[in-house]
Amino acid sequence: MALDERNRSSVTTFILLGFSEHPHLQAPLFLMFLTIYTVTLAGNLGIIVVIRINSKLHTPMYFFLSHLSFLDICYSSVFTPKLLEILVMEDRTISFKACMVQFFFVCTLVITEMFMLAVMAYDRFVAVCNPLLYTVVMSQKLCALLVAGTYAWGGICSLTLTYSLLELSFCGSNIIHHFGCEYSAILSLSCSDPSFSQRMCLVISTFNEACSLLNILASYIFIVVTIIRMPSSGGLQKAFSTCASHLTAITIFHGIILLLYCVPNSKNSWLLVKVATVFFTVIIPMLNPLIYSLRNKDVKDTARKLIHTKLLSHSMRF
Repeated sequence: MALDERNRSSVTTFILLGFSEHPHLQAPLFLMFLTIYTVTLAGNLGIIVVIRINSKLHTPMYFFLSHLSFLDICYSSVFTPKLLEILVMEDRTISFKACMVQFFFVCTLVITEMFMLAVMAYDRFVAVCNPLLYTVVMSQKLCALLVAGTYAWGGICSLTLTYSLLELSFCGSNIIHHFGCEYSAILSLSCSDPSFSQRMCLVISTFNEACSLLNILASYIFIVVTIIRMPSSGGLQKAFSTCASHLTAITIFHGIILLLYCVPNSKNSWLLVKVATVFFTVIIPMLNPLIYSLRNKDVKDTARKLIHTKLLSHSMRF
């Protein structure tokens, strides 16, 4: 009977406030986010296509990069369409099930990307510190296992966190002070004790951050030591060039994570959480292809040839 009462009193829909407190910004924000989303899709799809058509890029580094671009497309597409919808539509509702599904996929993709960046750091460590054994160590089988492992671990962690949210009761306010189903925003609406969910989130977040960052830190310590010992400036420059893009992506990604989940009292300001989430789910997926393509000669050369070929074939038709 108690269970039936709980089900009857449970919230079935949530209302996403988004940026409704700034009505004069709705249209400019819609245009800005639509432009960013379009650039994100074009940039990341472009990276995947360029890697596929250029046989020189069929290496472990670009294999991981193509999966990073795929992840960026996916988790940007989970959040951004709903964000665009609530900026132009009066109906800002999202069903409870859709909210949980959105949270599950965003959480899965973010954790997967976190460990994909760690795998890429290990790949750079092997390439710089053991170049002669690189093709042996980073075999196709190992690369496939590492990628499969990141996706599987992301799914397991996300499933655990989603289950902890589903165990909560939502029977009070249904207004989410966010533009999406972000963890702290959902948790704040619970009318039951959220301590178990909070502990689960703390344990999983801390473990994942510590493991991924320690792997990245250890990899780059060995890389720096190896670079310092290089006798030629040419080798040093090449080694630095292969790592600079990845370090930039890592700094931005983990910097936003630390801002969202590790800075004390950051959740007291919903505006801070929303802006940080915008950077995390909308801006970062757009920046990654720019970061990797602008610093990579092979990617730029292939993109130029592809564009030139398309333009040439188009002009010949007329």
